[in-house]
Amino acid sequence: MLDEVRTGVNPVNEITFGVCITGRPEDAELETAQYTTVKDAESLSIAMDGQVEEWNPMDRAGWTRRLMTSKSISISMGGKRNYGDAGNDYVASLAWKNGQDVNSAMKITFPNQDALIIPCVINVTSMAGDSTAIDALEWEALSDGKPIYVTYQTV
Repeated sequence: MLDEVRTGVNPVNEITFGVCITGRPEDAELETAQYTTVKDAESLSIAMDGQVEEWNPMDRAGWTRRLMTSKSISISMGGKRNYGDAGNDYVASLAWKNGQDVNSAMKITFPNQDALIIPCVINVTSMAGDSTAIDALEWEALSDGKPIYVTYQTV
């Protein structure tokens, strides 16, 4: 994990992340919860989806008006199954669970030390693979409520 503030352009592998392996913390504890890295992750993709309402009022001569009314975040993770790693074992175990049992939280720290903390549902999407491949673990963290974005402050 990087502990220095980076500026400029940085590689994706300088983004760090972790999941709360004890389930979902209370909202007041999201920032202070313990987040464990899932070892052997190879890819991290963050997608945002905004829901936009649109309408066509007569006073705008046919021009459409729009307002964003909601947002969601989807984080896709791809990697290898690492038996014995606490983070990897936790995510893999969620493949067989439903409901509240798959609620967790995820924290992503960017190279400039800003952090995105997301209450989420973890959905394991793929495991195993070809007979000559390394065992895969692919999953997504889907936002469940409002995330927290912490801007790093220099003193």
